[in-house]
Amino acid sequence: MKEYNDLATKCLDAAFKVHRSLGSGLLESAYKECLYYELLQSGLTVQKEYALPLVYREVKLECGYRADLFIENKLIVEIKAVDALNDIHLAQILTYIKLAKSKLGLLINFNVVLLKDGIRRVINDKPQSP
Repeated sequence: MKEYNDLATKCLDAAFKVHRSLGSGLLESAYKECLYYELLQSGLTVQKEYALPLVYREVKLECGYRADLFIENKLIVEIKAVDALNDIHLAQILTYIKLAKSKLGLLINFNVVLLKDGIRRVINDKPQSP
């Protein structure tokens, strides 16, 4: 889990940098692009709009699930720019974490005065093996 925690720390450092520079009030897509850029600049492997197929009874279904960022094939990051995070956002990232067979995800809402108030760390305590 240390590896996941280290990735989460690097991601959050980059998110704080983006938020300090841009503030709140922009579109989600702007924050995603800026965070993506910062993470690449830090030397991490990052996939944007990472497709997550659903497997049902051994059939792979392309349902259109896309995680905003997938870092080092381990950490799912879902970015929001909303008034408040709610249960549907948590359900969304938990689904993405499970489909990616990951252990950890970050839900980051940039539409807050203090970014620390917009961060939710979501753990999948039952990851499947790849």
